[in-house]
Amino acid sequence: MKVLDIIHDANSNLWRSKLRSFLTILAIFVGSFTIILNSAINAGVNQFLDKQIENMGGEGYLEMMPKSTYDSISSMLNNNGIIEYTEERDNGETTSYIKDEEVEKAKNLDGVESFYLLSSASADYVTSKRTEKRYRAMMNLVVPGITFDMSNGKAPNTDENADYEIAINEDLAKALGYENIAEIVGEKIQIAVPNTLKCYSTIKRNECQTIIEATVVGTQAPGILSMAGSRANMALWNRINEINTEGLPEGSQHSYQAVANVDPEKKDEIKKQLEEIGLSAMSVEDEAGMFQTFFDAILIVFNIFGAIALVAASIGIINTLFMAVQERTREIGLDKALGMSNSKVFLSFTAEAIMLGFWGSLFGIVVSMIVGGIANKVATETFLSDFPTFQLTIFEPWTMISIALIIMFIAFLAGTLPARRASKKNPIDALRYE
Repeated sequence: MKVLDIIHDANSNLWRSKLRSFLTILAIFVGSFTIILNSAINAGVNQFLDKQIENMGGEGYLEMMPKSTYDSISSMLNNNGIIEYTEERDNGETTSYIKDEEVEKAKNLDGVESFYLLSSASADYVTSKRTEKRYRAMMNLVVPGITFDMSNGKAPNTDENADYEIAINEDLAKALGYENIAEIVGEKIQIAVPNTLKCYSTIKRNECQTIIEATVVGTQAPGILSMAGSRANMALWNRINEINTEGLPEGSQHSYQAVANVDPEKKDEIKKQLEEIGLSAMSVEDEAGMFQTFFDAILIVFNIFGAIALVAASIGIINTLFMAVQERTREIGLDKALGMSNSKVFLSFTAEAIMLGFWGSLFGIVVSMIVGGIANKVATETFLSDFPTFQLTIFEPWTMISIALIIMFIAFLAGTLPARRASKKNPIDALRYE
């Protein structure tokens, strides 16, 4: 028998009992739909996180800073960078710098491939002409190799001789009075920059601040790893650093943060060694870890439900084929009397099981893609509206084909027992069966 003939006969035999076959396919569909949709969500989450990690420098990217600075940044991250600034003196940041000996020890750790010490650039607050409120400022430097998605405008120019340019996150743009976020692109915002030496000796914080203006060239698209802080270009960063350190003795102008590319396989060991030195280290995976763990836990639960549904469907396949063997006993006897071998009888029934798996998985793929498309649209407009680059479901062809083949194999295994019983029937006894 040709393959196409086997498939045709298997499909024809399935629909002799339409209701029974439909219910069995429906059980398979439930399991395949759940697993395929979960795999699409998993692909969407992983693509989003992978892109975030790649944008932030990759798996080997590591940020190093004193613990006090680390705690301050963590506080800003937990509030999406939106903390209103007040006049009290204690609102000023007391910067902890990385010491020279810490720098040397960190640079010489085994597995550290490159080490870049950032110049310090600390601002007190930012404000705009549309609001009287002022918001704590966390500045990040736009450095080569680090990219980020923009929802409006463009990323700041990295040329040291460019005008003062800055990219801010969408929440800060709204806080500064721009409900229509796109309107802030091209506008100037005011940045209050403290002078370290003057702020140590003055009572009023505003007496040691210099106000500078920077042009907002874009708004940063929200992301798991980029919710807080503003992105300053090199020209603006250097100007802030210049104001911060004006009047300080030579040699006392140190950084509070460093970045390094390290061997990803040695990253955990390097982080432990940095703690011994006195530095806190944060990798991109640390920032993404909680988010990924949350999604992984949910997907595992749904995959368990899908697996349970497939087990139930397998029992349904066994039952369906046992009943088919029972109903077609005389037909099996006639076929064997006319010369059909045991192996061909076995093949015909296992083919029916495989076709049950095929139709169940096919309907699961089609319906999951429809539901996934609707879910993408709804998610983008509702709970994922803050993450425009996050596509909730991504259907990868090879993954769907692999799942379908696995389901068909499970169906084949479930069909082997009734198929074996059919192949072992004695043709004379089968022809006498009433």
